[in-house]
Amino acid sequence: MNSKIDKNSASIIAVDNLCKTVDSHNGPLTILSSVGFRIKPAESVAIIGASGSGKSTLLSLLAGLDVASSGSIEILDQSMSELDEDARAAMRSQVIGFVFQSFQLLPNLNALENVMLPLELVGNKEARQLATDLLGRVGLSQRLTHTPSQLSGGEQQRVALARAFVTRPKILFADEPTGNLDSSTGDNIIDLLFELNKENQTTLVLVTHDQRLAERCERTIELKAGCIV
Repeated sequence: MNSKIDKNSASIIAVDNLCKTVDSHNGPLTILSSVGFRIKPAESVAIIGASGSGKSTLLSLLAGLDVASSGSIEILDQSMSELDEDARAAMRSQVIGFVFQSFQLLPNLNALENVMLPLELVGNKEARQLATDLLGRVGLSQRLTHTPSQLSGGEQQRVALARAFVTRPKILFADEPTGNLDSSTGDNIIDLLFELNKENQTTLVLVTHDQRLAERCERTIELKAGCIV
């Protein structure tokens, strides 16, 4: 992909000269180097590359879960480097959804409670109804009171998708959303992900090794050794 940036194009995510370096036993280790791109509202983008190429680190930086060593990330024209940890958390609760490979459901809460949680944290009084409706939308109306341990992997990922979409985020980040699922279940999750993406006009940015998933996206960003190919 060409990493040249069109400064005049409308974008919901803007990344310029992004670098991430961490300390190691052998000295500084560069994970990302001079990464730059734009993502438009409602666009679907796959971040691909071999293991260790920096994909998940890039996603963590975009979501404000980690801090860059240098360079800039703007989300909705807001510079992430200018936000403290509390402000980044507030942005995640208001405009960002995140789906993890390992689902990250709270084991002591049932499916309904897991999906209600993001809404309850911001004081939404319609949390129960909105969560119930969305769990129905992902085919889990009969699983509302089941805890994660009582759900299959595919069902857990559907709960995770419902939780991510229940706040109607402007941006959804997904890290290997089909990585722990068999091929058939993964296909169903891919279909559901893009259906919800289209219905909500959510900008979708996902890290994946799944070629089927990458091909469904409008664009791919390929990383190799921390740089855009």
